[in-house]
Amino acid sequence: MQYADIVIAIAGALVLAWLADLLTGRRGLFATSLVSAVGAIAGWFLAVRVFAVATMDQSQWIWIGWCMAGSILALGAYFLFRNKR
Repeated sequence: MQYADIVIAIAGALVLAWLADLLTGRRGLFATSLVSAVGAIAGWFLAVRVFAVATMDQSQWIWIGWCMAGSILALGAYFLFRNKR
């Protein structure tokens, strides 16, 4: 599969969003999925374009870790700073 790494990154971001939503009391899967996806894209951008620690080649999977780290940081910030009613 040519795009297995991209599929794994998307699935990882969705799993992290689902786990965050599950652990925090089911506030809304769409919102956590959106935050997780934006964080994953930011992690990819930092790894590939800003710091150039990885490329999108078949042999480099480092950027997936950066995507997951960005997703975790974004979800953490989302639940830390969201408006609680």
